[in-house]
Amino acid sequence: MLALELSGQTFNKSAHRKALKQKLSQRSDGSIEFKHGNISAVMIELGFPYIRGYQPRGNYQSLLLEVATEQIKWLPTLDAAAQSAAVQPAQVPDLQDFSHVSVDPPSKTHKAAESSVFKELAPVKRDYLAQEARNQSLGLAGEEFVLQYEHWRLISLGHKNLADKVEHVSKTKGDGLGYDILSFDANGKEKFIEVKTTSFGRDTPFFVTDRELNFSQVAESQFHLTRVFEFRKSPKIFSLRGSIGQHCNLDPVTYRASFT
Repeated sequence: MLALELSGQTFNKSAHRKALKQKLSQRSDGSIEFKHGNISAVMIELGFPYIRGYQPRGNYQSLLLEVATEQIKWLPTLDAAAQSAAVQPAQVPDLQDFSHVSVDPPSKTHKAAESSVFKELAPVKRDYLAQEARNQSLGLAGEEFVLQYEHWRLISLGHKNLADKVEHVSKTKGDGLGYDILSFDANGKEKFIEVKTTSFGRDTPFFVTDRELNFSQVAESQFHLTRVFEFRKSPKIFSLRGSIGQHCNLDPVTYRASFT
């Protein structure tokens, strides 16, 4: 199903669940859905996106990670589809009404020790999430999208004078400040917005730099990490205000920020 979704092809989740239920007579529809959420969390561990609608659920058994690792070795179409989805260029969507774009962020959870221990043993062929994070076309399109959203937000609040001052600082002053966009709250206080964009789901991990992490701590009251997700389908955003570490589980080596 993931390979079909990444390739833009249709599939039927309900039919798939019914077929599984016939083979798993002791499982309810709810338990099958929950297990798909466990599989989503495993796919994230392996550097893959997950199927839309199957929100990642941690605390899975290490056996599931082991089985998934073995299974994807025999799915070359999934490898090709994930690779294509990670590197394809992106354009800013033509959106006039941003009223339904902003959503609540996911909550930070803690992983079970069993899954995190086995993670050290699971080989990752290619981290497609890291590849997508390096997709400059997607990153720039996401920044432009948030720039437009900030203009719309301030104008809708009756602050056109502030909207006119919103600045794409990663373009005007250079990348490396620790944030991408200078905006303002309704009281005129500066907002420092770092944008992270993915074409995958809301709970997809993202990567931060040492500078971004440090800046989020120094400018904690004004720093906002804006996550843009499902960018190619129906872009949505959520915002994390303050130090990044308080909202996400941070890998100490790669600074991969995740919610599960």
